[in-house]
Amino acid sequence: MSRKHWKLLPFLSPEQLASVSFHPLIVQLLYNRGITNQSQFETFLSGDDRLQSDPFLLPDMPQAVSRIYKALLSGEKIAIYGDFDADGITATALLVQGLSALGGRAIPYIPHRFHEGYGLKLTALERLRKQGVTLVVTVDCGISAINEVKGAQKLGLDIIITDHHLPTTPLPPALAVVDPKREDSAYPFTELAGVGVAFKLLQALLWRSGREELLASLLDLVVVGTVADIAPLLGENRYLVKSGLKLLNRSPRLGLAEMIQCARLKPGNLETDDISWILGPRLNAAGRIDHAISAYRLLLTQMPEEAKRLALELEEKNSERQRITNEVLQGVRQKLVANGTESPLLMSKGENYPPGVIGIVASKLSEEFYRPVVLVKLGEEICRGSARSIPEFDLVAAFHKCRDLLFRFGGHSMAAGFTLPAENLSHFEQRLLQLAKEKLAEVDLRPHLLIDAKVPLSIFSGDTYQSIQQLAPFGCSNPTPTFLSHQVKVVEIRNLGNQGEHLGFKLRQGDITWQAVGFKLGNLASEITPYLDIVYNLEIDRWSAQEVLRLNLLDFAPSA
Repeated sequence: MSRKHWKLLPFLSPEQLASVSFHPLIVQLLYNRGITNQSQFETFLSGDDRLQSDPFLLPDMPQAVSRIYKALLSGEKIAIYGDFDADGITATALLVQGLSALGGRAIPYIPHRFHEGYGLKLTALERLRKQGVTLVVTVDCGISAINEVKGAQKLGLDIIITDHHLPTTPLPPALAVVDPKREDSAYPFTELAGVGVAFKLLQALLWRSGREELLASLLDLVVVGTVADIAPLLGENRYLVKSGLKLLNRSPRLGLAEMIQCARLKPGNLETDDISWILGPRLNAAGRIDHAISAYRLLLTQMPEEAKRLALELEEKNSERQRITNEVLQGVRQKLVANGTESPLLMSKGENYPPGVIGIVASKLSEEFYRPVVLVKLGEEICRGSARSIPEFDLVAAFHKCRDLLFRFGGHSMAAGFTLPAENLSHFEQRLLQLAKEKLAEVDLRPHLLIDAKVPLSIFSGDTYQSIQQLAPFGCSNPTPTFLSHQVKVVEIRNLGNQGEHLGFKLRQGDITWQAVGFKLGNLASEITPYLDIVYNLEIDRWSAQEVLRLNLLDFAPSA
């Protein structure tokens, strides 16, 4: 039995493939990603601006544009109110830069994660009003801030909300609420990140103005925020990310260029994984350790010395974040293992859980144990929690069924947060566990490996790999294709890494020989048999003197 649950996606029938002019494997990969209409194939593979939609199809966009133009023409002070994660930081930077280029007086406001918390806060709005602000535009937040918007109106502030989270009912009584997830939205793509919605607002402001070059110069911010927020890389996001990667590789802004150098990445060769695992975490580290404003400044600085200083500062904060994360992860993992990890939902509570990293820890544990994981920072009166989940368990839907026990909650189906009175915590835990038992009763709670196709290794001869790369950039909802091959002969095996934690293989099937690597599979060397069934991605090995195509083994099992 493999350590993971291998889930092979349904094969396409010969009839489904008969009338299609594309390579059968490419068609299978497209179908697996929900692209089932042949008329969509070419557009998806091209990833060009045909995937864009008219920004005025977004709800309340005319009202938002009209009010912002009024503020620009009359010289009003505009605050861009963001969030402290990479999506919120890039969205804030994008609108401040964009409105400033249009002659606006735009300033940023990013709340402090520990002192203020997520979203619009009335005390912050009061401070902004005293600074002379008359218009506040939110990015990546505000969709549930009904009371805060009412309070802002009493202060004489106009509020425009741009967000991408699921709206509450009723909507906040703002001048405009621009959110593609609104039920009355006519916008054809609902999955823009917060920075994507901010981009569409600026696009609407620039409509027919002849200033499109300004939009093109901001796509590096859009790609970083979109990928870091794990937004689906389908539809319009595909165009935004593909275009943003080109800019990021060709001529990144000063701050991002310094980050790339500090992280020892190869300029010109950056992919979505470099954002997900390296650039995004460094931007996020600012708000996890201290205040996110340093990450914002890095994105907009025009001074080389400041860019270098801020990039080094984020590098140090990220190292500190990693250290704290590992300490908390080890402690929480020990507690969970001691109490048993067979429950369909795992919860751990502690007084010293740092709010800035418990989401990361919950994510790592959810991935390891393939269960929803809820971590709660205990307080005398109020407890704050962060949760990460698996596709089979919708956190927001579950929290909605517990809403009578919570002060507030929000997020996505697989990543959410909440606050609640300390006295409600035990009831909340019991109800959440019961919901998980009901929902996950028939689910195989081993980590899943979704497999795109069962293929012989010979299928990758010729230009098949180049054809597969047409589906890039890869990421959420468009993962790197994963394949299964049976009866592969192990010709050679060796341990790699300082501790032998990785495995290097030479594998053969028929006349085809491949180099392969199994990262963090070194402890499984004793389970290798002469013939294996292997699950893998294709990847370019860029560490050797020349680029070589190899197999990246994700799992294996002895062949039957």
